[in-house]
Amino acid sequence: MDFKSLKKNSTSLEKLTKAIADSNKGFMKDDERFWQPETDKAGNGYAVVRFLDAPAVDGEDALPWVQLFNHGFQGASGWYIENCPTTLNQKCPACEYNSSLWNSGIDANKDIVRKQKRKLTYIANVLIVKDSDHSENEDKVFLYRFGKKIFNKINEKLTPQFEDEKPMNPFDFWKGANFKIKIRQVEGYRNYDKSEFDVQSAVLDGEDKAIEKLWKSEHSLKEFVAPDKFKSYDELSSSLSRVLGSVGAARVAKPISDERTEAPAPKRTAESVNVGDPSISDKEEKPNDLEYFQKLAQD
Repeated sequence: MDFKSLKKNSTSLEKLTKAIADSNKGFMKDDERFWQPETDKAGNGYAVVRFLDAPAVDGEDALPWVQLFNHGFQGASGWYIENCPTTLNQKCPACEYNSSLWNSGIDANKDIVRKQKRKLTYIANVLIVKDSDHSENEDKVFLYRFGKKIFNKINEKLTPQFEDEKPMNPFDFWKGANFKIKIRQVEGYRNYDKSEFDVQSAVLDGEDKAIEKLWKSEHSLKEFVAPDKFKSYDELSSSLSRVLGSVGAARVAKPISDERTEAPAPKRTAESVNVGDPSISDKEEKPNDLEYFQKLAQD
């Protein structure tokens, strides 16, 4: 597009406003199984959910959640939006490239890494207890995608730090608790610091038949970390080289000589992820979600 075309066909305010509103719906926004709380113009939002135990699906893992690493950043020649194979404890060319930059000791390279390091998300089944913006969602089961801030709150209940606090399983149908999602807008990002668990209570008044029906209505989780959801190492390397351009492609093929050799990344589980891990983005969702605008550009 030349400048005259740009001036004639500039993006309308209405289109941008709709884009931001749609991006707030979050990950996999076209998948009706997923739910996300909405926010007002100030970026505030409130909803109540109940995290549910592992679904009644043959072959599912015993955990009631799955964790997924992905990359989303713009290089010199386009976007790199890919699931990260470290999710499956496999090598990732983007992570290796980031490590080579970080290990160079050059501050400018570390700034690049901070912009393109992998993001950690979790997916779990939830029962919607309160959704003021869409009351039709209440009492229904959805998939919910959330980040480290909310997972840390779950972990704090599972393994409390202080001796006067008793461990609680938030996913338990009978001894768990509702979770109050409180969203604020802080420095351009969604912030969940004020979110909290309510007092312990049984879901659906503890009625076994109702709970069994609820359990059997949950969605499968294993599909989101199935091997076919991840490209091969060679495919990812080719995509990364294309996105980074000629200079980046050379670094992917052969890291600069003064960089240290990267040690193998330790195997990670949901319980072992370090909040301070420099390879993981510590930012929550941003309204102009990279994945959304990449899809918008393709439409």
